[in-house]
Amino acid sequence: MNVNDIVKLTQIASALEVSGYPKPGNVHRTRDYDDMVFEDFVISGIVIGDAVREACTDVDVENPRLGKYILDAVAETDRWIHNNTNLGIVMMTTPIAVAAAISDSFDELRPNIVKLMANTTVEDACDLYDAINIAAAGGMGEVDEYDVTSDSAKDELRKNNQTMYDVLKISASFDMLGREMTSDMPIVFELGYPTYHELKDKSLNEACVMTFLTILSQVPDTLIYREEGEDASLKVSMMTKDLLKFKDDSDFAEKLAEFDDYLFDNGYNPGTTADLTAASILVSNLKDHF
Repeated sequence: MNVNDIVKLTQIASALEVSGYPKPGNVHRTRDYDDMVFEDFVISGIVIGDAVREACTDVDVENPRLGKYILDAVAETDRWIHNNTNLGIVMMTTPIAVAAAISDSFDELRPNIVKLMANTTVEDACDLYDAINIAAAGGMGEVDEYDVTSDSAKDELRKNNQTMYDVLKISASFDMLGREMTSDMPIVFELGYPTYHELKDKSLNEACVMTFLTILSQVPDTLIYREEGEDASLKVSMMTKDLLKFKDDSDFAEKLAEFDDYLFDNGYNPGTTADLTAASILVSNLKDHF
């Protein structure tokens, strides 16, 4: 696929994700947080373009340097926005975009993501750790083994020959993004993308919100899990599932707005679900352009 198209589709996916409203618990076009606002996310989606373009140009499948390009995108974002607005989105969309660059058809996209992830290196892992620390995200969690917050983490990675795939596999037990990136992206390809693709011709906003809700209803959000605990993450997913029972009712919009207010007021931010939604939008848009 044409690299310029991939860049634009990646930027578009980021912009459409944050524009979806009311996307419960997240920053969106009618909801800001004290420390980050809607415009931060729009800017973030634009400034990653150069990193995506470089990642998708003359791809070396045996050493795609995914970690480097994730780091480049996060570092460039940090130049413009001093918040972690898009680490998760960049982590998810980078392998998808690079896979698109080496694929001749949509059917090749998912297998090529698996191939690229399998070919990540120790230096990719070190670059990913740098990206996480720039974003101040703690995205790998605080664990005894290869703790991303440890000063010696990268030395340990090199000593034990731990690739980016390896460290994401370690985090897979407690982080949805790690699980997706090391297991064929089942949430994106089997849940998120089909939902978005079916609805987007009717309404891009509805497609985004319903994709977000569908994922959240079936997969407890691991950002909520890390910040508020397992019970909170399970409760939010159950509430989302209950909400979707009323999706065809005339007062669904009102119920959705109330749910958004509830999550915001209680500090429940399904940020990982937003990352998966952006990736699902990108996959859907790529399908239309192969």
